Amino acid sequence: MSAEGGTRAIIAALSANLGIAVTKFIAWLLTGSSSMLAEAIHSVADSGNQLLLLIGGKQSRRAATPQHPFGYGRERYVYAFIVSIVLFSVGGLFALYEAYHKIQHPEAIHSWKWVPVVVLVIAIALEGYSFMTAIRESNHTRGKVTWVNFVRRAKAPELPVVLLEDAGALIGLVLALFGVALTLITDNGVWDGIGTAAIGVLLVAIAVILAIETKSLLIGEGANPEDVKKIEKAILAGDGIERIIHMKTLHLGPEELLVAVKIAVPRTERADDLARHIDETEVRIREAVPIARVIYIEPDIYHERTTPTVTEGASAAAG
Repeated sequence: MSAEGGTRAIIAALSANLGIAVTKFIAWLLTGSSSMLAEAIHSVADSGNQLLLLIGGKQSRRAATPQHPFGYGRERYVYAFIVSIVLFSVGGLFALYEAYHKIQHPEAIHSWKWVPVVVLVIAIALEGYSFMTAIRESNHTRGKVTWVNFVRRAKAPELPVVLLEDAGALIGLVLALFGVALTLITDNGVWDGIGTAAIGVLLVAIAVILAIETKSLLIGEGANPEDVKKIEKAILAGDGIERIIHMKTLHLGPEELLVAVKIAVPRTERADDLARHIDETEVRIREAVPIARVIYIEPDIYHERTTPTVTEGASAAAG
């Protein structure tokens, strides 16, 4: 659901941004407004970002190879990180440069004065449609989680990226409208530059947030607390397992989870019974958390310890 919903949100955003970019460039050519140029470049950057997300999704579906035995699921994280770099450099830094130039050499809008206002109002409507699509698709997987936690905890990067981009685009359009409107009212081009600078700061801030969150996914995140509890419950629900000594999880991709667990088994357990219990445990784990596709279970004899080892982590202290 998250992959399909993410694709729908990306296509909606891409369609809106391509149309918006063309109209903004036309408005810039007619009026010379730096806010319109900054917003046009912003839409081009967003369109490129959405293409990158689509490419990342396609690349991640490649089959595993001997060189990459766990597949290419993290390609989606790599491309999402590239998106943050593009948004920072092409979008944010260009807008700040254009704002500096405009403030140093302000020029009022003397011709086609109504064009930028009309274009920005239309762009707000189109971006609103894209934003509502992203919200609707996100609600399928967000549940009762707050929007902030959804962006921070989502393992599929596409929806948070599109949500932040669309939110940034809407705010940026309002800022551009503010700068253009005051330029038209006061006949002072400095306001156009100030609006452009605000857009640049906004884009840089969003890019930094995206980079931080995507970096965490690239390094490797474990399952969310709810899935960890489900996996633990599934392990302990069967026969022949006394306790969990320690367990680690890792997302190999948004829809693929690795589970590595050491379990305590009875000292008198027969080898054939042990193998059967392990197989049954794998089935229970996959039923509880379907994305747990790679599972390693190590049987051991439990020994009391006063201090957990570094490799076993904090979960060993409970055993």
